[in-house]
Amino acid sequence: MTRWGEARRRLREAGAGRTEYLRRALRGAGSERDALLLGAKSVVAAMVAWVLARYFLPLTVATFAPFTALVALQATVYRSLRECVQYLLAMAAGAALAASLAAAAGIHGWTFGLLTLLALWVGRIERFGQQGTQVAIVAFFAFSSGQGRIDYIGHLAASVVLGALCGLAAHLVLAPARHVHHRQQAVADLHSAMSRRLKRLAELLGGEDSDAEQLRHWRRDWRGLAADCDRVRATIYAEMENSRLHPRPSRHAKDTADTALPRARDAITVAERAMDHLRSLTRTLDHAQNSGEINNLPVSFRTAASSLLCRSADALQEIGRTSLTDSARLATLIEEATADLDRVEQHERAVAEVSPKVHTLQGTLLTDIGRLLAELRTGHETLTTEPAPPAG
Repeated sequence: MTRWGEARRRLREAGAGRTEYLRRALRGAGSERDALLLGAKSVVAAMVAWVLARYFLPLTVATFAPFTALVALQATVYRSLRECVQYLLAMAAGAALAASLAAAAGIHGWTFGLLTLLALWVGRIERFGQQGTQVAIVAFFAFSSGQGRIDYIGHLAASVVLGALCGLAAHLVLAPARHVHHRQQAVADLHSAMSRRLKRLAELLGGEDSDAEQLRHWRRDWRGLAADCDRVRATIYAEMENSRLHPRPSRHAKDTADTALPRARDAITVAERAMDHLRSLTRTLDHAQNSGEINNLPVSFRTAASSLLCRSADALQEIGRTSLTDSARLATLIEEATADLDRVEQHERAVAEVSPKVHTLQGTLLTDIGRLLAELRTGHETLTTEPAPPAG
């Protein structure tokens, strides 16, 4: 294929990808639609800010208005306000440096160098955040274009404030979408996937399933599921930020973001910790399947261990629910499974007829199951603990 043909193929693929992106954005709520709406709001806010600045302010400062409007339009209202405040502080610091140096030492090459040094040093202050570089940029404009004059700095400040107001107004007119239920559903889907795998492991251990190929596939696929955990956790934190200072209340009055999102975050933590033990359990069963040792396990042990895994799967499913966790049912599942585990361990220690390899395999499986139950118990305590009442 020629270079021209390869370039056309890449263009077609890029066009198809953009088309599919727009289709997903128009089809329903999600990150694609959020990004599309944010882009549309940015265009409108920047345009309005530029028009107003050109009409009311000198042309030399008009560009600052649309730029500030873009700064003010972040993914969440909280982040927009934070960036606005940091940018206004950076603008004030840069303008103050320029005006002070121009008044004290005049407009010279060496004073511009000194201004650059001071602006870069001040811009490193942590309070300015990502807007620290704007200290130097604003200082340059105020020093070169404005010659450090107070009237120019006043117009510059007015342009910046105008742009900030246009950007924030766009958020108030069309606030970022709320995705509390979507984040809860993502957590529930993740827990359901882990629960299904755990039940399939129970079937394999109980002798009802012998799909060794799928077991090997799961060993490779646990890493992908762990990546899903990280992705879902990131979306939960993003939604928690989106809920701060949001101008519109959640539509789910009985399950607001203040309670639902922290619960979803805690459920993801349980999933991440439980996944380590599920990965170990899968690896142990895969080795036992390949070596044939799984067939040497006593039937009574396989049945009991399979039952333990099924109850653990039910507890995992309960923890990941989108609604409030049924504390009584979850506690019963974990307590019954823990009591059965103790009985199986006592019976396994009392039986001396099994070979050392089988004894080791039994101990490894029971250790993994015990650690899994411990994580589920910790998760139950975290998810069902009521917050302490306020003092006084």
